Amino acid sequence: MAKVLSEIVQALADWNPWWETGTVPPALQGIRRPCTDELIGLAEERQIKIVTGVRRGGKSTLFYQVIDWLLQTKRAQPQQILLINFEDAALAQAGIEKIYSAYQTTFGVQGAVWFFLDEVHRQEHWESWIRKWYDLKRKFHFFITGSSAYLLKKEYATLLTGRNLAIEVFPLSFREFLVFKNVALPANGALSTTAADNLQFHFKQYLATGGFPEVLATNEAIKRKLLNQYFEDLLYKDIVACFGANYQKLKELAIYLLTNNANLLSQRSMRGQLEMGLGTISEYLGFFEDAWLVLQAPKFDFSYQKQLANPKKIYAIDLGLKDAVAFRFSEDYGRNLENLVAIELRRRGLELFYWKNGNGLETDFLIRTATKVSMAIQVAARLNNPKTKKREVNGLLAALNHFDLKEGIILTGDESGSEMMEGRTIRYQPIWKWLLEGSI
Repeated sequence: MAKVLSEIVQALADWNPWWETGTVPPALQGIRRPCTDELIGLAEERQIKIVTGVRRGGKSTLFYQVIDWLLQTKRAQPQQILLINFEDAALAQAGIEKIYSAYQTTFGVQGAVWFFLDEVHRQEHWESWIRKWYDLKRKFHFFITGSSAYLLKKEYATLLTGRNLAIEVFPLSFREFLVFKNVALPANGALSTTAADNLQFHFKQYLATGGFPEVLATNEAIKRKLLNQYFEDLLYKDIVACFGANYQKLKELAIYLLTNNANLLSQRSMRGQLEMGLGTISEYLGFFEDAWLVLQAPKFDFSYQKQLANPKKIYAIDLGLKDAVAFRFSEDYGRNLENLVAIELRRRGLELFYWKNGNGLETDFLIRTATKVSMAIQVAARLNNPKTKKREVNGLLAALNHFDLKEGIILTGDESGSEMMEGRTIRYQPIWKWLLEGSI
């Protein structure tokens, strides 16, 4: 038994370098993000902090940043901090109870302990173990991550209801991308022509590369290979391993969805093209959403049943990942811009809906505040073609009139300004500027 405990502690020591040095290695800390400050603001709350989001989106780095803050502010001594990465095979096999026993045998910590449990959904019965210590009101602080929304559902939600605070982490936003690239933004928001051109240059890079931090720091020659590996890991580790799904069918459907991002997709049409049963398609779509591979946008209706009955729009969680694994078409640019807006809206904590009236006029996004529609957004790559502009404006006006909204916005590649039409204000704004504003 002593040998087993010693081996566990040795494995833990590799994941907890501050036990020896007293600090978090700079290489592990990455760039500071708004979600870092959000989690630090919750750090001393008693509730369990749950950090979810797509694999490789920055959750583990967020942990290291919070640990660094704990050490720098003297809120914890190095041995009071225990990080367990359950993707380490030795630790996953040992189990959480045995790991804690080995840790306490080694250090005998009597006061507060700060637990950071990474990819905890790989460990059976983790939620019962955490609840036990939580309910005993020990001086334990729990931070957990998982690359599957499943950990917040069903029995987990039942066990931890009222005991947790959740944060969702996405790949880097455009503003975070610029920080990562050391691109300065004017403090007062005023942009010279040169600065605007520079931002548009980086926006095109962001649109092509996506926002996975490690990909941005990787040599150009292997970025595509790395993104493909993310895709395979997501399918295998976060879906097949968790749910026992058929890998080949899963991959076929995933590629189909990413290839058709921002298009209206019905499960019946997918059944015909992919030769899969409706039950399988519906189940796999849920898996993809739980693993943050895709975001789904239903047609807006005050009736939930009608939302379910209509086709949905599917958006990729990251455009770099999407372009690395999907088939490419010439019309991808406009759909990718719409996809980028969808990701940003979700990052801002908003639900995704599209809207379409009986005459076929469509609005890309409706924003709902409580029970009321508060904003309509259209996305168009370019409006220099009169027919294109008419279609986009009419689609937006249909929503503004239907929901009695005074103003709507059309996000474009490069147009700015506003105009009054049918007593409604239509604002035009470049998407890259809207992304930097951080508000609707």
